[in-house]
Amino acid sequence: MIPRRGIAVAIALLVGALAAAGCGFGPGKDLGGVRLTVSRDYGHTSLLEREVGDVTESDTVMRVLERNAEITTRYGGGFVQSIDGLEAQERFGRSSDWFFYVDGVESPVGAADYSLRGGEWVWWDYRNWEGAMSVPAVVGSWPQPFAGSYGGHPHPVAVECLGGGAACATVRSKLRAVGVEAAAGSAADAIRVLVGPWQRVRDDPVAAQIESGPQRSGVFAEFGRARGGYAMRGLGEDGKAAAAFGPGAGLVAATRRGEAPPVWVVTGVGPRGVADAAALLDTAHLRDRYAVAVEDGREEALPLR
Repeated sequence: MIPRRGIAVAIALLVGALAAAGCGFGPGKDLGGVRLTVSRDYGHTSLLEREVGDVTESDTVMRVLERNAEITTRYGGGFVQSIDGLEAQERFGRSSDWFFYVDGVESPVGAADYSLRGGEWVWWDYRNWEGAMSVPAVVGSWPQPFAGSYGGHPHPVAVECLGGGAACATVRSKLRAVGVEAAAGSAADAIRVLVGPWQRVRDDPVAAQIESGPQRSGVFAEFGRARGGYAMRGLGEDGKAAAAFGPGAGLVAATRRGEAPPVWVVTGVGPRGVADAAALLDTAHLRDRYAVAVEDGREEALPLR
């Protein structure tokens, strides 16, 4: 028989071990904070912006949202039904719902199952999904996913210069300004940035998803053949062409295939568009936007309204 004192010591050691591991006893280790953004209509209207501190090992995306907004849930509490009274609904054939992104990547799991590690940028957006049920990656959390620990651990960042000329140096400089040193090659698990005119960028199989429309890529822009090259059009929330851009148009967008890291495209119809797109890589131009088109120095959030 184990002495009573020995049992007490063993229990104390077990409790200490579990607490250190963050398992079941209290909130667990303090992880720091996260940035929380809530918006609607593809980021066009901001509803909440907050730096949330005191995130612990027991916190999920759902718990952080619950502490900072009035919400209702569905499916046993795993998914959000409403935030501050704005509720998922279907009206006149248009379905609107809440979607969330962590470090610019659409989550593959529900908010109650997404554990936080600290330092993430969590973005909730209420939108209709007529044009795209899934938007796998967005640019509006810049400098994430490059500057953080996307997926729980750091990934290399690779800039692939596909005829982008000086724009490639601009992209590397923009990344360096947020503490990211990009490689010239492309590791298998790298977050890639493709820089160049669409005629070259489209040869990449992930970027080429853009030509299949937003239901496939999540990008509300399209390129079509024109005069031996390509022309660019901006799409509305329904996924249909809403505006034609000229030969100087550029695009900053992100997409993803499967569970692989996201791929960003800094592209355009020609060199001028690519250069103007590269100049947009900062918080002032990208924040809370799904993608951005630019022409003659004038930028447009995509999808168009």
